[in-house]
Amino acid sequence: MLVYKTNQKRGLKSSVNWTACIPLAAIIGVFWVYAATAQTATPTPEPLTAEKVKESVDALKVGLDTLWVVVAAFLVFFMNAGFALVESGFCRRKNTVNILTKNLIVFAIATIAYWAVGFGFMYGDSGGNLFIGLKGFFLSGADNSPATLDAYKGDFPGLNWTGVPLEAKFLFQLVFAATAATIVSGAVAERIKFLAFMLFSFILVAVSYPITGHWIWGGGWLSKVGFYDFAGSTVVHSSGGWAALIGAALLGSRFGRYGEDGKNRAIPGHSMSLATLGCLILWLGWFGFNPGSTMTADGRLIAHIALTTNMGASAGGIAATIVAWLYLGKPDLSMIVNGILAGLVSVTAPCAWITLPSAIIIGAIGGTIVVFAVGFFDKLKIDDPVGATSVHLVCGIWGTISVGLFAVGQKTDIGGGYILQAGAGPKAGLFFGGGFDQLLYQLLGVVSVGGFTVAFSFIAWYVISLITGGIRVETEEEFKGLDISEHGMEAYSGFVKESE
Repeated sequence: MLVYKTNQKRGLKSSVNWTACIPLAAIIGVFWVYAATAQTATPTPEPLTAEKVKESVDALKVGLDTLWVVVAAFLVFFMNAGFALVESGFCRRKNTVNILTKNLIVFAIATIAYWAVGFGFMYGDSGGNLFIGLKGFFLSGADNSPATLDAYKGDFPGLNWTGVPLEAKFLFQLVFAATAATIVSGAVAERIKFLAFMLFSFILVAVSYPITGHWIWGGGWLSKVGFYDFAGSTVVHSSGGWAALIGAALLGSRFGRYGEDGKNRAIPGHSMSLATLGCLILWLGWFGFNPGSTMTADGRLIAHIALTTNMGASAGGIAATIVAWLYLGKPDLSMIVNGILAGLVSVTAPCAWITLPSAIIIGAIGGTIVVFAVGFFDKLKIDDPVGATSVHLVCGIWGTISVGLFAVGQKTDIGGGYILQAGAGPKAGLFFGGGFDQLLYQLLGVVSVGGFTVAFSFIAWYVISLITGGIRVETEEEFKGLDISEHGMEAYSGFVKESE
């Protein structure tokens, strides 16, 4: 209003000169003519055929499947942070740097080992044998992914069922291989030489893990028998658990862990806050671990597996709380953490082939047995600072067996719950009218993988001990803490050190 009155005082009818519009109108006219000419020069689009529509839909599916697979791989990769926090929280602060370093470097070691050798052993063309892959080392060789099944012509037939590029296949399988090595870290914590751990991690991911993985996921003999493990209760967790058990047994217990009278002397962890945060990160990562194993963007299947996974974790945590409360007299937080992880490990093998009530039962049993498994290994004087063998080995075995008990069989629908496609998956379990067949297949797999991994681990640890002059640090170094003796630094500089 003020501007209008001012213009009136100045005798101006408008604040804009109309002659300034002439050049602007000319520019608009030129570009208008150009656009019209360009539009008329555009060739007539080809008619849309059914074949072209199919090509577009197929390309879109490959893109969506690939996106889902790599996002799931990122979630599983983030589990390394969870393992680092759980392990460091459950151990003393004078060993924190050592544990964090191991959990950081193990993924780098696993990457090189799996790329160079492991992926070829696990998924490479076996040349007709059912024991080990023989092609595809350094991620090289023929490959026409994302072609699938009979259309696939390449050196990685073990993964011909998933329609994503080879690089996506490798990335997702890599994060699983690294998880197996990370499991060992917790069981041997606070007294192993850093170099010994690095060497064993490389050998485990390069040789042992891929060989047993080939038997199950790479088209090997166990898969031909009828053994099933959807996301790795045996392939990942039990194999890592067996290796961890042998390592912990050969190392011996930490100084002061067991008294001369045979009684257990608890060595509390330095930060339950870190352990709890680590547990939550692992819980989150498992939504990539289990649902991601579909390796296809099947929304309903992903949702079903995510729910069974979550049900197993929740039941495991609740069961461990109750059992620890009754058995130990208090709702022990460390047991609750391990109970949740036990439920997750337990439901990993059967997650795609079970109902939600079955997932709750499986997780609850896992959360219960992990409490007693910790005490069992203590009676054997096998010192596992974080309970890795109880969680990953014992519950990995239970989860594998549960397939033979709770699998619904080769159906498409189980009363609202989606189960893969018709004709796929294991036979019905014992509790779903399938008899003992699938249960026997699962037991065979547990024994076979366990026997091979134990034998391999004994040999590997022995050879490493010869190379490194023993796999355990000296008593004085253990007393000072591995942060100082192995790395020359402290996680919490300036804090009062432990007196033991």
